[in-house]
Amino acid sequence: MLMGARLARLMRAPTRSTFLFFIFIVMQSCMVMTSFGASDMEILLKFKESLANTKAINNWDPNVNPCNENRGNWIGVKCHKGSVRGLQLENMGLMGNIDIDTLVSLQYLRTVSFMNNTFAGSMPSFNKLTALRSVYLSFNHFNGEIPDDAFVGMKSLKKVLLANNEFTGKIPSSLAALPKILVLSLDGNKFEGQIPDFLQKSLRKFNVSNNNLEGQIPASLSNMDPNSFSGNANLCGSPLESCKKGGKKLSGFKITAIVVMIVLVAAVIIAVFFIFYFKKKSKPLEGTSTLHDENRFDISYSEGPEPVEPTVPENTGQHKVKSEHGKLTFVRDDREKFDLEDLLRASAEILGSATFGSSYKAMIMNDQVVVVKRYKHMNLVGREEFDEHMTRLGSLSHPNLLPLVAYYYRKEEKLLISDFVVNGSLASVLHGNHYEDKPALDWPTRLRIIKGVARGLAYLYDAIPSLIIPHGHLKSSNVLLDESMDAILADYALSPVINLELVQQIMMAYKSPEFAQHGRITKKTDIWSFGILILEILTGKFPENYLTHAHDRNADLASWVNTMIKEKRVSDVFDLDMGGATNSKSEILKLLKIGLSCCEEDVERRLDIKEVVRMIEEVKEGDGDSEYLSSVTNDGDNFRGM
Repeated sequence: MLMGARLARLMRAPTRSTFLFFIFIVMQSCMVMTSFGASDMEILLKFKESLANTKAINNWDPNVNPCNENRGNWIGVKCHKGSVRGLQLENMGLMGNIDIDTLVSLQYLRTVSFMNNTFAGSMPSFNKLTALRSVYLSFNHFNGEIPDDAFVGMKSLKKVLLANNEFTGKIPSSLAALPKILVLSLDGNKFEGQIPDFLQKSLRKFNVSNNNLEGQIPASLSNMDPNSFSGNANLCGSPLESCKKGGKKLSGFKITAIVVMIVLVAAVIIAVFFIFYFKKKSKPLEGTSTLHDENRFDISYSEGPEPVEPTVPENTGQHKVKSEHGKLTFVRDDREKFDLEDLLRASAEILGSATFGSSYKAMIMNDQVVVVKRYKHMNLVGREEFDEHMTRLGSLSHPNLLPLVAYYYRKEEKLLISDFVVNGSLASVLHGNHYEDKPALDWPTRLRIIKGVARGLAYLYDAIPSLIIPHGHLKSSNVLLDESMDAILADYALSPVINLELVQQIMMAYKSPEFAQHGRITKKTDIWSFGILILEILTGKFPENYLTHAHDRNADLASWVNTMIKEKRVSDVFDLDMGGATNSKSEILKLLKIGLSCCEEDVERRLDIKEVVRMIEEVKEGDGDSEYLSSVTNDGDNFRGM
């Protein structure tokens, strides 16, 4: 009331008082701006204070802006147009409290991920961040009951991952009320009671396995994978067994009907196989250069504000475009553009098929040759998030990186289009058959390839500092060789858009010693992968590391090399087909030591990217030393010392 009276007197006063009133209002406005105008940098630094064990985010430097347009300068910070769009603080061993009240001030924050850390206690009040689209908290130690209204007001929330924590009590009903929910993962907790009814048609993935749930599964979830409900002894109803107790055994008639059905299905499968086989054997019409059914990219699509399930085109022998919206998105301006129809009409050959997808070499109408890679394990990524990441990859440019040219988005699969590299992969050259016109790689070429990989990897570390693993899947099949036999890195920086469960099963980074021992990856994990690659190039031995699902010392190339050194059999380590090494023995040994240092199981002792590049650049093709290799390495222990 006192302030109101003072304002009233000022307003009734003459000009001088009016001026004082103006000054008062300006001062109040400045105070408001001071209170609510904190920068993203200040907000994040304050947020960091609430965390413990923050060594992994030591590059959060107050002298460096966290964002540079769409590029994040700080580890774990995702940016869009200069503002913080997301926090991806995964696999860092973080502890402490997640200070939601501070994060509220990040106006454009849309996604948060704190997966694979050691946070404990009750779930933070994320419903204060009403604009969030995704919340990832899996693989922590959060516990206790989640309040029933924990997700009230989060109308934009699409993905919630709370798996492998220690939550108890009932599944909050506010989860079932989220209007846009696409993915919900609650598996590996201690939830009890019945599953609430999820009526959203948008729900694509749902998992409540390995809890203590009971009762009948809601009919709205009956089309979900049965494995999504496993590990709950008292759950019943479709897609699990019926809830009826004491049911009778199948009658003879029903058994017969089932057998007949199985036989019919088998007959149809066999018939389809033979039709496909003979169709593939038949020759195309003379002069025809476009793809036929056995080679054509099978793409049907639709596009709109929200992705929809693809529809199967009619069996007309042609793949027709359903909508004018389905287009390729080009991320580079230095390539000749073509449209999806050109790609569909292109003649193509399969280059290979791997876990992530198949690769095709396609000849476009104007004789432009590209490689199209199909990915079917990116279906948890929203359109906006995917577009942002592809734009980011398209901005990367380095002589040792395979540039992304264009991409195509569909909910169930994605196409990434890049240049064709003439000499294929390093894996095929190293481990394939060698002929007179295609000899094994000599020492100078192998050294040049390793230097190229080092430079490309260093560029990724610098260009994408927010990614813990800038490459993530570094191995010989993802190193291509151009016409000069220079290294070109492929399949890099895809971990943010590939489904997490597949990432942890397949990607090279998750086969590292630190992930096996501590369940997390670090900024030096790609260095370990690089070390295995260096040893592979020098030994010519295919690493069993590529085949195992987790790090195994008994199937580790670095362990084998160290064993050979201890047994003073260093000369037996190197590839016998590696020519041009007569006067380069000490340099080869130097590079072998670098490779082993990259594979150091103790992350603290492992080299960082700057050290690796510096040391590799110092390795020369020849050293003028003609002594035999075994004489250089007479003392195995001395060889191991750096």
